[in-house]
Amino acid sequence: MITTLKIGKELKTVDLSQPLDISITLSADKKNPLAWYIDKPEIEPVHLDGWIGSTKEGAAVNFKNILFNPHAHGTHTECVGHISKEFHSVNDSLKEFFFLAEVISVVPENKAKDQIITGYEIKKMLNGKQPEAVVIRTFPNTASKKSMKYSNTNWPYLSKQAALYLCDLGVKHVLIDLPSVDKEKDDGKLHAHKAFWNYPENPRLDATITEFIYVPNAVKDGSYLLNLQVANFKNDAAPSRPVLYRFM
Repeated sequence: MITTLKIGKELKTVDLSQPLDISITLSADKKNPLAWYIDKPEIEPVHLDGWIGSTKEGAAVNFKNILFNPHAHGTHTECVGHISKEFHSVNDSLKEFFFLAEVISVVPENKAKDQIITGYEIKKMLNGKQPEAVVIRTFPNTASKKSMKYSNTNWPYLSKQAALYLCDLGVKHVLIDLPSVDKEKDDGKLHAHKAFWNYPENPRLDATITEFIYVPNAVKDGSYLLNLQVANFKNDAAPSRPVLYRFM
């Protein structure tokens, strides 16, 4: 399906039959990516008064419980409620679901024992553009990210300067292929989260961070239409499925 949209003052054409899914599938096996020191998700048939919710066990339907953590088990979108004392739900942060997005690829800078994504690198890659959403792919980029066990790996992270730059630029939605925009162990400082959401001074309630994505190398840097699909959970974060569409 080919459609034409008005993006700012321009008319853009996209083919909605050619989606580029940049989410990671949540599964109950060892291939599922993990972070934050917890085990894989659980997807099990309900057991109720001798009845088992599995067609293999004789039930008419498959009827399963799912136990998972949105932050630790795969692609998720979060709002300022992730760090605020006040409750904020991600399903209240998103009232629209299509955005002009810029995909950028960055090489984290080695500093001491850390790998940091700097504001200078973000600014250089955006090259004067002011998109609603920024999709950050880190190099090296391999399919192993879809099954990576991140706990105790000290993954790369956004500098406070980089997060402030994105906030000041007016970017509402940041997506990144890491478990967090912040350092794995930072004693709760959460510099990037706080800077991007302008918390606690004047929290940006309509801004979101999506983590644990995977952007294949076939998806080139540049401008895309982003459909940010988020499960309708009343929680600070929810599983999500960001999908990109190329402009024709």
